[in-house]
Amino acid sequence: MEYKGACLCGAVKFSAKTMSNKVGACHCGMCRKWTGGPFLAVDCGTEVAFTGSDAISRYASSEWAERAFCKQCGSHLFYFLKEKNQFIISAGLFDEPIDLIFDHQIFIDKKPDYYSFSNPTHNMTEAEVFAADE
Repeated sequence: MEYKGACLCGAVKFSAKTMSNKVGACHCGMCRKWTGGPFLAVDCGTEVAFTGSDAISRYASSEWAERAFCKQCGSHLFYFLKEKNQFIISAGLFDEPIDLIFDHQIFIDKKPDYYSFSNPTHNMTEAEVFAADE
């Protein structure tokens, strides 16, 4: 099965060979500045193909990751973990309705007080996220 999607204007299209059905929210300061709120995304692993690559702009937001957006419409495309070659793709970009489950939040200790999700989720602080990667 392939999971397909595109940015708002359609200049960038993608297909992923695998996709988690678990949506996560990241509340870190960089994600909030990048998206204007939490970044809601799914892990699509390493096998993701793009068309319209000339419309993709990548920003090296840290030594270990890049963030990408469409140069034409500004859609947030993915968070890319360099060492793992792993794509974490914006949940709203997929074409077909998929049975996704919002089940985790990371950098929960960085979440501002002005919003809150009611879903029961597994929550991890910044320290817990970095400890889990070790």
